[in-house]
Amino acid sequence: MKEVNLSCPVPRPADDIVLLAHGGGGKLTNQLIERIFLPAFACTPLEARHDGAALDLNGQRLAFTTDSYVVRPLVFPGGTIGDLAVNGTVNDLAMCGARPLYLSAGFILEEGLPLETLRTVVESMRTAAARAAVQLVTGDTKVVDKGKGDGIFINTAGIGVIEASAAISPAAVCAGDAIIVSGDLGAHGVAILSVREGLEFEAPVESDTAPLWEPVEALLKAGIEVHCLRDLTRGGLSSALNEIAAAARVGMEISERAVPVREVVRGACEILGLDPLYVANEGRFAAIVAGQDAERALELLRGHPMCASAARIGVVTDTPAGMVTLESRVGGRRVLDMLSGEQLPRIC
Repeated sequence: MKEVNLSCPVPRPADDIVLLAHGGGGKLTNQLIERIFLPAFACTPLEARHDGAALDLNGQRLAFTTDSYVVRPLVFPGGTIGDLAVNGTVNDLAMCGARPLYLSAGFILEEGLPLETLRTVVESMRTAAARAAVQLVTGDTKVVDKGKGDGIFINTAGIGVIEASAAISPAAVCAGDAIIVSGDLGAHGVAILSVREGLEFEAPVESDTAPLWEPVEALLKAGIEVHCLRDLTRGGLSSALNEIAAAARVGMEISERAVPVREVVRGACEILGLDPLYVANEGRFAAIVAGQDAERALELLRGHPMCASAARIGVVTDTPAGMVTLESRVGGRRVLDMLSGEQLPRIC
């Protein structure tokens, strides 16, 4: 955690100090967006608060997104920072209902980085791009002093063509919609932590990092009435649903029993004091679809290898607006809120 110099002669408001000191998380990210970024850059695409911007270019509907990756370690079970960067940006486009086409990549390299490590990361990006059927067409490289970059940081941006016939965004979500997750949760976060802490579990746990356009495309081609999509990255399922509920001004009710989590992941989370509902995933998404299409959507998703454990976990309600409630495994009910900080920092 970066130390904040509280003796600075120019006083800062207390909430600014808190934001600088914590370094990320669902509530804090939203505070940054609400208080700093939206007032500075307010425009219709940004105010949609989606995974990417939907743009109209001479009648062509395009999606545009960008993301940065600072995961530690650079190589982990099931992936690297390189394929994570490709898949994450491809998936942000897919969540807009867009076929991913082109990527850019900016590399921040730390002085002294072994060339073999860089080759491993770049090769993983090449493989991931081929799997996702996208081209990396432009990029940039910068080198920073030793001790200033932690190996490699990567920024990627992506462009895709929107193929969804109707807008996919939180604004389309309404009461009666079904909430579906595309697969079991928590594997990415546990895989990262196993390397950081040198832990071994009963069964191997690998990151779920993968491109998601194919299952999304299957939903669209089948005519499923998809209202909103969101990949379950930083902050996990809880943060994603809270963001959508707040933007759409709807309520959501989900069942903890219905949320798919592998037993080895659940056990690891219990030992480590983590909640799988908040753990990041890199190959899972939430789909909010019209209630009458829920079963057909589930059938389509389960026919895809990476979505075999897809499940319907809840429903959208009129009230309470902006709130997600959870029916626990023992039958109680509680509010499923955003965390103030990250359970696991530097996870993507």
